[in-house]
Amino acid sequence: MLALRLARGSHPLVLLRRLLVAAASAGVGFLLLCTLGWAVNHPSGSLLRLLWCVLPLAATLQFAVAVARTDPSTRPRSGLSAVGLGPAQLTALAAASTMLSCAVGSMVALLFFLHLRGDITGLPFDGAAADLLGAGHPLPLAAALTLLAVVPVLAGAATGLALRPRRTRPTEHTDSELPAPSGLPWGVALTAAGLAVETYASRSGSGSPLPMPGRFEGSPAGVLAGWSLTALGLALAGPGIAYLCGQLLQMLRPGTTRLLAGRILMDEAVRIGRPLGVVCAVISGGFAAAALYGPGDERPFGPLTGLGATLVVGCTVATLLLAVLEAKHARTDTTAALVRVGAPTGLLRTAAALRAGALLAVFGPLTWMIAALAAVPLAG
Repeated sequence: MLALRLARGSHPLVLLRRLLVAAASAGVGFLLLCTLGWAVNHPSGSLLRLLWCVLPLAATLQFAVAVARTDPSTRPRSGLSAVGLGPAQLTALAAASTMLSCAVGSMVALLFFLHLRGDITGLPFDGAAADLLGAGHPLPLAAALTLLAVVPVLAGAATGLALRPRRTRPTEHTDSELPAPSGLPWGVALTAAGLAVETYASRSGSGSPLPMPGRFEGSPAGVLAGWSLTALGLALAGPGIAYLCGQLLQMLRPGTTRLLAGRILMDEAVRIGRPLGVVCAVISGGFAAAALYGPGDERPFGPLTGLGATLVVGCTVATLLLAVLEAKHARTDTTAALVRVGAPTGLLRTAAALRAGALLAVFGPLTWMIAALAAVPLAG
């Protein structure tokens, strides 16, 4: 009940973000139900199709956690502990709010699925996708409810795990160094391993087919495994690469603007580096797929494949934007202190432009290079 009351009194932009989480949950729930409808008529290939739903599911979970992080109602404030809302209770409240949003989306997905299947009549487009959704066979209710519960349960667990209270010890940082991210070597190794697995799987041609939802039928399982390793590697390497970008901005006698931009980027490397690495992996995968399956290909993407791709791209980009917003709120005190000591507004804007330019100059060529390396063996 408290989660519902806080949701009613939230800012319109906060409500919009929660509605987007519900929409993403509805999309993933619809994909899972479509896989169930396909399994009713084709039991042999249902498990492989279910694996493709993991990608939009992971993107939705990442987006849901990012929305929970930026929710003002779940931040510790003075006086809340006196009424029994300490850090642990606020974490539970954030998890409950996330589960509620995802549960609403899952129910919408069920209604939309039954409507397109023809089980609910009296509305436009009744049974418009009856053949694709297995309308000629009864739908297992227990299996449908289990699949619909996947997104709310996992989203609530991920939110609680990400926002759980941590015991931190006060540390002193010198002006010459910060705690650098440690995942860069592992990220590079996983990215290289993913490209190697993808190359081997595409050249051997012995992998089992892994059909995507819709009409896309020809991708071996090894290619998906290789791309997953590459995406995980880029997510791990993202903070380290962003940290190096901050160091590069401060090289060769930096002035006030470059020094400020570099220090802020090094401090925010962990917060924005990981979602930036995920976006890099998604864009490179999209470029590789576009190079492999052009407009004139005989195996076009189906409608459900397009829905899954939209969910992955939309959720990852939205997560990156929320990470940038969270970083902006985190340095509010620093920005206010700089303004108090007389720092001009143009200095802060130029520093922000330098940070964005440095990240684009490094992650842009990196994305193109990985996309080219992934597309060459597939096309061959």
